Amino acid sequence: MTSMIEGRRADSARRRERVLKALETALQVGEDITVASLARAARVDRTFLYRHRDLLERVHAAAAAPPLEGRQAAVSRASLQADLANALERNTRLQTRVRQLEKRLSEVMGESAWAESGLGAPVDVDQLQRRSVSLEQQLANVRGELEDRTDELDAARAANRELTRALNQPHPT
Repeated sequence: MTSMIEGRRADSARRRERVLKALETALQVGEDITVASLARAARVDRTFLYRHRDLLERVHAAAAAPPLEGRQAAVSRASLQADLANALERNTRLQTRVRQLEKRLSEVMGESAWAESGLGAPVDVDQLQRRSVSLEQQLANVRGELEDRTDELDAARAANRELTRALNQPHPT
């Protein structure tokens, strides 16, 4: 049983060395350092890195570290994530603006089609309504005057009938 334990320890130590060597190579070359790429380069499973916290911390530290001097500056993962977040935010703002413009265009085109079809109310509906109310008031006034004059005419006709009767009746002499 001790030989099995020793064999597993030796295997784990070989894998650790491969991971450290792959990490050093990635740092020298300037590659993007991720758990998956490092595990692939070291020919180990990613879970090996997650089980060994010290190796995982080295991977994360190397991924976050700025590039070494003399090496061409590589695009860092953090800068790419910031660029992605900014692009997503801009995309959201543009989508919102497009929706607003589409809604406004739809309203303008709808109003235009409605007006051109002749089905819609004229543009100056308010003015026409005020004019209608004014004409209704004038009509009511004229009807009142007509009734007054009709009453006066009826009274004059009645007076004429009385006078005509009075004139047509024989006078006692």
